[in-house]
Amino acid sequence: MAELTSITPCAGILPLTIGSVTLTEEAPEAITSIAPLKGQTDAVSAMLKDTVGAAFPAPNKATGKAGARAVWSGQGQALVLGPSPDPITGAAMTDQSDAWAVMTLEGAAAREVLARLVPLDLRPDAFKTGHAARTLLGHMMAVLFRTGADRYTVMVFRSMAATAVHDFKTAMEAVAARG
Repeated sequence: MAELTSITPCAGILPLTIGSVTLTEEAPEAITSIAPLKGQTDAVSAMLKDTVGAAFPAPNKATGKAGARAVWSGQGQALVLGPSPDPITGAAMTDQSDAWAVMTLEGAAAREVLARLVPLDLRPDAFKTGHAARTLLGHMMAVLFRTGADRYTVMVFRSMAATAVHDFKTAMEAVAARG
């Protein structure tokens, strides 16, 4: 019988450092989509905080910390990155672990690299640490959230991982060439 080997979406193509910017892959323990049922957001948020350590996020926000985050991903829904939460009464939940590629872009020019790829105002006073957006990355749908002064996490569908890395590499090279 054949033996299958699990590989991450960016295996063999990351990490990548160009100039002052590094792109690495994250491999969360699990990624779970959570959508509270009508009138259940507060109860779901409390349960998430107790079990995962991250409350259900407000629109365009992320809560928690590395290893246990809840990230707004659309109206009435969030993605939980970290431990797989137990079933929560009052919420629709779906395991999305194999559906996403999760990457971290960090470095002094990370914002300049992202500015070439996303149609968002990324100035520090507009897109603060803890902010999140569902946006375009080039021509792909992405979830973007800021986790530090010069650090962003980007999620794209697994099938678009190589394209995203290619687009990041092109943008990183262009920013580094200006330096």
